[in-house]
Amino acid sequence: MSWLRALKHTALAGMKVERTRLEPLVALRAAVGLAIVIGFGLAFLGPGAAASSAFGAFMAAIATFQKSWRPRPVLALASGLTLAVSTFVGYLVGSSHTGLFLALLAVWTFAAGLLWAAGPTAGIIASGNVAVMLVTVTLPTSVAQAAGHAAMIAAGGVVQALLIVLFPIRRWGAQRDALADALAAEADYARRLRHDPVCAFDPQPLMRARDAATVTARQARRRPAELHGARGLAERVRPVLASLADPAVGAPAEGPARDRVRELLDAAGTVLDAAARAIRHGDPVRLPTPALAVLKSPDTADLLTGAPLRAARRLAALLDDVLETAEPRSGRPVAPDASMLRPTLTALVPTVLRSVRAELHPDSPILRHAVRVTAVACAGYLIGQVLPFGHGYWAPMASVMIMRPDFSQTYARAVARFTGTLVGVAVATGIVQLAQPGMYLSGFLAVVSAGLMYVLMRTSYAVSQVCVSAYVVFLLGMGGVRWDQTVPDRVALTLVGGLLAMLAYALYPAWETPRLRTRLADWIAADGRYAATVLGHYAAPADARRADVRTALLAARDARIDWQDAVDRAAGEPVRHRGLSRAAADGAGEAVAALGRNAMLLEAHLPDRSQAPVPGAAALAEAVRADTEAGAKEVRERGVPRWERVRTLVADEGAPVWGAPDPGVLRAAGRQLLDALDEVSEALRT
Repeated sequence: MSWLRALKHTALAGMKVERTRLEPLVALRAAVGLAIVIGFGLAFLGPGAAASSAFGAFMAAIATFQKSWRPRPVLALASGLTLAVSTFVGYLVGSSHTGLFLALLAVWTFAAGLLWAAGPTAGIIASGNVAVMLVTVTLPTSVAQAAGHAAMIAAGGVVQALLIVLFPIRRWGAQRDALADALAAEADYARRLRHDPVCAFDPQPLMRARDAATVTARQARRRPAELHGARGLAERVRPVLASLADPAVGAPAEGPARDRVRELLDAAGTVLDAAARAIRHGDPVRLPTPALAVLKSPDTADLLTGAPLRAARRLAALLDDVLETAEPRSGRPVAPDASMLRPTLTALVPTVLRSVRAELHPDSPILRHAVRVTAVACAGYLIGQVLPFGHGYWAPMASVMIMRPDFSQTYARAVARFTGTLVGVAVATGIVQLAQPGMYLSGFLAVVSAGLMYVLMRTSYAVSQVCVSAYVVFLLGMGGVRWDQTVPDRVALTLVGGLLAMLAYALYPAWETPRLRTRLADWIAADGRYAATVLGHYAAPADARRADVRTALLAARDARIDWQDAVDRAAGEPVRHRGLSRAAADGAGEAVAALGRNAMLLEAHLPDRSQAPVPGAAALAEAVRADTEAGAKEVRERGVPRWERVRTLVADEGAPVWGAPDPGVLRAAGRQLLDALDEVSEALRT
């Protein structure tokens, strides 16, 4: 993609407004918290303290809207307290010497950039703290006042946290939605399988549900029982659905058996949808009787035999468990195992440090982002001091809030922020000119602007910036700052900050396109390990551990998501493909997804511990593992994999694997695995 097309693409993306479910009650609660701290500050401490507390409450509320499964009060407290510390330390350093403050800004910004290694929530909170610190350090005039302002900022975070505790809205709503979305995605998958027996399934809802099910020890004691077991059942339902529908291992493509399979799939979709609705709203399960009648029909055994019949019976049993688990009940929830416990914020520190340390190498996108944002923040601060404007901090503040580790988001947010700033200050200026608001009315208008931002922030970054710009104009107006003292400065310096952010990425990029082959190789290797682990269960059922299959499956899913994210980011980059074209990436992605799907079909028929080992399964497992590891190495080195071990084994009709007691599943799986691997090679030749 050329630079002109990339700029056009990112500009349009930045201005796009998405339709999403709004949360007006949550936004109202956040706005009420902001109103409390502003009103208290204006009434008893003056406009300066009110502005400080407002920034604390404002940023604490924004933190609670981030995509995180941690308790919302914890996020509000973490945001408010860290911002208070940043402000106090910033004033102590900045009040004595500009050079020292610049050094502190560099250290603070670099650390905030590295915190993206811990996830987007940590990165956004840290970036927001740096941006707001640039404003709040200008408000106090003494150390005592700086301590008071820091205390007010922390109080703003405490107020937001208390409101969440005292006035909870839809308890466990995010976790309920994540689990319900996973079950609804499985219901949709079951219905699509009726018409396309080999259709694809995006595991993202299941992965999101797993993230939501990982809780802190305190959350585990309070979690509703219906949120505990349904996710694991949904994970087990998916391979059974696929194996029942696929003609290679399930019922024939046409005939009475296929008709019964379609009926079973439709009934499964009905059951899963009913469970999803019950979990989402916390209501009893309401299930149409015909669906259960189909699943438990005795004549299924007359129409299906072998593997399809086992899959049908397994599906009916699993759906019974789903319905039982989804039914709300007052019993004490079962404690999760250690792997599903989320550490506290203090216990998370060593993990974050390890994640940051892993990014300290020249090719790391996170390290490059930290270097870029540090250079831009320092340059923006110096430029803001030199330019004949007041409020020079707006340039680095805009840059810090705009910049993200990838190209598309940075450029899209730069365009959206400048456009939103223009519109927001124009609207706020018009209101100020017409209403001539005093201190309290300015505070009220600031709260209204923030409330609108909380409601609309997930629809578009540009829309949220309209509200934020108006909020800042009204907030500064509480202290008697005239609009003509802030509007021209803010618009000009926001433009400077946006241009610096865009220029920095162009000069010191972290392109995803050259890394696509590495991401693809990681996915091939992960899917190969998953398939080999499943085959290993056929080779030694008595010694097999289901946890090994689960671990390999999760690793394969993580690799798939990394690949998909990389492809999405690379699609908007203005660079050449460097060895992996768009067509090759699409074809290879579909082929590797088919490889994982074939392994999943094998997982649906894992033998019990009491069953005898399947002859030849160990040889096939070793061939798959060795070939995918070698193939991944070839992909990284821009070669084309050959899969010789698997090909030799599958071509040998007399191999022991084909003499298994029930050879149909394993024979078909071996050939399908080879077909998927060959499709990967064919795609890489394009």
